[in-house]
Amino acid sequence: MVYKNFRMVVFFRLVLLAATIYLFFYTLQLQYFVTPFLITLLVVLQLYLLYRYVDKTNRDLASFLESIRFSEFTRTFHVEGMGASFDELNKAFNDVIKDFQKVRTEREEQYHYLQSLVKNIDVSILTFRKDGTVDMANKTFRKLFQIQTLTRVQDLNALSPELVEALMRFTPGKSCLVKVPMDDDILQLAISGTEFRIHNQSIMLVTIKDIQNVLEAQETETWQKLIRVLTHEIMNSITPIASLTSTLELMMRETTQNEEPMAPDDVKEVQLALQTIHKRSTGLLHFVNTYRNLTKIPKPNLRAAIVSDVIEDIMPLLEKDIKKNKVQLVTNIEPNLEFYADTKLIEQVLINLIQNAIHALEDQEDGCIEVKGFHNKRGRVTIQVSDNGQGILPEVLDKIFIPFFTTKPKGSGIGLSLSKQIMRLHGGAIMARSQPDEGTTFTLTF
Repeated sequence: MVYKNFRMVVFFRLVLLAATIYLFFYTLQLQYFVTPFLITLLVVLQLYLLYRYVDKTNRDLASFLESIRFSEFTRTFHVEGMGASFDELNKAFNDVIKDFQKVRTEREEQYHYLQSLVKNIDVSILTFRKDGTVDMANKTFRKLFQIQTLTRVQDLNALSPELVEALMRFTPGKSCLVKVPMDDDILQLAISGTEFRIHNQSIMLVTIKDIQNVLEAQETETWQKLIRVLTHEIMNSITPIASLTSTLELMMRETTQNEEPMAPDDVKEVQLALQTIHKRSTGLLHFVNTYRNLTKIPKPNLRAAIVSDVIEDIMPLLEKDIKKNKVQLVTNIEPNLEFYADTKLIEQVLINLIQNAIHALEDQEDGCIEVKGFHNKRGRVTIQVSDNGQGILPEVLDKIFIPFFTTKPKGSGIGLSLSKQIMRLHGGAIMARSQPDEGTTFTLTF
């Protein structure tokens, strides 16, 4: 209707206001007193209503801006019937509100998507402030360090002071490595990340990866390459020596049968020297063939097995050495503890570890070896071989898995290196923990 049109309504109110003002002056000329006063009140009321009517547009605009300011996009604007310009303004208001609603919905969906992605990604992610206050630690991070909640980076001090120091001193854009020993495992962590600002707050975002298996695989591959080179070069030198010594020995025997033989003492001396050379070259050939086994470990034939059954199968092979050295061997295996492994290869590893423990307890009256099998905190099958011997010095502990390294006078130095490769082929790991005069523990994790 016409009276609803903004322009017509304003025009009508202005005409009415002019008529009222004319009536005011007319009654004033007639020297009325009460009527002009009442007409004055009516004029003020009309001015107020006209102001409110015209100011409605400003109020709607203010309400619109407040909706944007406080992200309140649930309301709509209705100013229909006040003219074409107001219909366009109303439509523009509501279109902007709908656009903001759409943007906000998309932003919230993206936020929840990123939150879900960060929480469930298989990379440990941690965000914290300069003072160590933690904003977010995802599920993988909490699982890696076996914690339920984390409010401050400093709370990790009980786990690893080195890790806390690395995080608090972390430089954005750079990477660092931190070694974190756990109860039954060891973590080799690669830390990288960046820095950003939110509401004038500096936030550190770091990613943490356990690269222990990667490092072990690279280390083993490097040693295998070295061994292949060594065996190739040594074999090329030793094979002709062994053949030559055998030929020379035969020639010397023939020479002694000639009419002009060498002096007996000289002949014996040459023969002894040749025999020594031949014996040494044969020994070196055996040495090389032994180390060549490091590069020829068969691919494991994995199958389900019970840990206690594997332990029982190797006991008859160790019984003689255990009795000879008067060592007590105790087993503590979880009932029906099952794992997937090549039992023949794992038996070789366990025999090697237990024999090493027996040698470590030589001439010790209260020598004891304990074999344990259990699920560790991460649910992984774990086998431990512990002894109460003299332990291993720290500077030696870091070298025991290096091929050819040994502290035994008659040791070959390949047992532990071979064990490490076998565990790596099983997708597991082997680690050693030792304290001088407190004993040694080897842990196999599958």
